Amino acid sequence: MFAPGTQPPSPPPVQQQPVRSDAILGRPPKQKKSRGVGPSLENAPPAPLQPDNPEHAHMLANVWMNASKLAELVRTEGLVYRKGKFSATEEAQLNAAIEHYRVTRGLSQAELDQIIFSNKTGKEKGHETFWSEITSALHLRPIIAVYHHVRRTRHPYAGKGAWTKTEDDLLLQSIADLGQQWEKISDIVQRTAADCRDRYRNHLQDREVRRTGAWTKEEEEELTRIVTEMTVEQGKDIDNDIFWGVVSKRMGGKRGRQQCRIKWTDSLAPQLKNTGEKPRWSAMDAYILVHKVDSLNVRDDTEIDWKLLPDENWNVWSAHALQRRWVTMKRSIKGFEEMSHAEIVEILKTKKAQSPPPLNAGRKKKTKYISAEAVNDGEDGDGQPEAGSSSGRGTTSRSSS
Repeated sequence: MFAPGTQPPSPPPVQQQPVRSDAILGRPPKQKKSRGVGPSLENAPPAPLQPDNPEHAHMLANVWMNASKLAELVRTEGLVYRKGKFSATEEAQLNAAIEHYRVTRGLSQAELDQIIFSNKTGKEKGHETFWSEITSALHLRPIIAVYHHVRRTRHPYAGKGAWTKTEDDLLLQSIADLGQQWEKISDIVQRTAADCRDRYRNHLQDREVRRTGAWTKEEEEELTRIVTEMTVEQGKDIDNDIFWGVVSKRMGGKRGRQQCRIKWTDSLAPQLKNTGEKPRWSAMDAYILVHKVDSLNVRDDTEIDWKLLPDENWNVWSAHALQRRWVTMKRSIKGFEEMSHAEIVEILKTKKAQSPPPLNAGRKKKTKYISAEAVNDGEDGDGQPEAGSSSGRGTTSRSSS
């Protein structure tokens, strides 16, 4: 942690723009549209906006806005803000800002906790500016996001480990009595409101019909049909425009929202983009991933927005899958725990070094959606470490018959 009164380093730009896969492979950009079910060229991720509007920065740190209002301002005023998981750098900056506030005002830890967990949001007498001050220490995070993040991570009920049957029974009884009033339920169960909500939605809801284990072919077909009806048939993105609670409900609760999301992003979506064939991770995919990560201006991989890595010519793999692959490659380095991000990247650039195949090698026929134009390198497998959830797009290339 940074010492009180010192300024931690500024966070990276709000949007990182990774190098394109065709540039990594030394090939001219392809100007044609993507075919099949993936997003078209027109819907490719936009170039990063420049978050240099001081009025927007002040508004984000001082005005309490929900997700709908933020989305409206993105559309109408070009608002740029950070969202998603807080990076290690942001955590350090936030902790330093909170400690600075406590020390400069001569507060005890108990008094600080009273401010953080008060229900008088922004109206705690004498400390009305607390949330604005600590939010200003971050780079374009909305004050509402900082509020929920701090209260969740510093909550006395946080990090309690695995749920017990007694806690599950108490949670279900509390929901029966109070409905889904998570803050009130939190005090009864002595778990955070978010933990109670997620435990119920992901594990307990519809548990009398919930299935576990391998998916049947019929279940996979049902999930594919539901998602395509909700996205492709409505002109939406098959990776990002999905409400998994709705998907689970349409499956009759047989599979939970988390089960549906993971099955789709890690298995069915890549297969659908790959003309029905299961894609296999290749040496070329590893080569592209390492060089895309290297092109980002980040201090640590917790700062990476994995959704930005795919492009229209390399888009089979979801952001979740890319993050897991990165973790696997990183953990293959002996002593990686003691290395900086830059050192890890340099080692992987050497370890995964491979000359791209010739541009016109082989006889070209029809276009397919595949992971890369290279033979498999034996890295395919299901034994991947779990990582944060996300979604992304996949790869276009030509294959030889």
